[in-house]
Order: sequence, then structure tokens, then C-alpha cells
Amino acid sequence: MTLLWIGIGSALGGMARYLFQGAAQRWLGAGFPWGTLGVNIAGSAFIGLFATLTAADGRWLVAPTARQFVMVGLCGGFTTFSSFSLETLNLMRGGQWLAAGANATASLVCCLGAVWAGHTVAAILNR
Repeated sequence: MTLLWIGIGSALGGMARYLFQGAAQRWLGAGFPWGTLGVNIAGSAFIGLFATLTAADGRWLVAPTARQFVMVGLCGGFTTFSSFSLETLNLMRGGQWLAAGANATASLVCCLGAVWAGHTVAAILNR
């Protein structure tokens, strides 16, 4: 049942991202990825707010399935950058500054490298 709720949340988050990015492109133009940047910022802010409000010592008591629906499903469908941001913040809050920096650096470098590698392989296959 939890997987179903995560799937529903992911679908809703993905649809919201599509709508948000389309609106940003119409309003601000396609010269810069404003929609993606806005989605990543909004998703990161929201997951930080929700995770803290619904934590064991938070203000709101929320069932674990509801937290997974929102944090894994909705936020994950809206932007996976939100999960990365929360995990990096948790490392920093735990005093693991080196691990937080390594996670941020490795994520940027490795993900850009991976997208380049995937692009390169696809370009070769397209020949």
C-alpha cells in the first residue's frame, strides 16, 4: 500500500513540475532553465519545512505513510533535488561537514559526468 501512495505522490509531483516549468518558460522565456531552478528551490524549501514539522519532535504528528507520500512521492516526483538537499542538510546538522561537502561535490561532478557519458553513448549509437 505504501508503494501505491508513493506512486500517486510521484505522479502528482511530476504533473506539478510539468505545469510549473511550462508556466516559467511562457513567462520568462526559454533562454535559461528558470522552471527547473524554481522547481528545485521550491521543492527543497518544502521538503525542509515538511520534514522538520513532521519529525519525531516536530509540531505535526503525521503517519509514516503520509510522510513517504509527501517526501518520497510528491517531492520526489516534483524534484529529486529536494532529497539531495535534505540529506546534505542532515549531514551538516550532524556535524559531518566533510561528508556534506563531499556529497554536494560528488553529486554535481558525478551527475554532470553521468549525463555527459549518457549523451556521448547515445550520440555514438545514433550514428
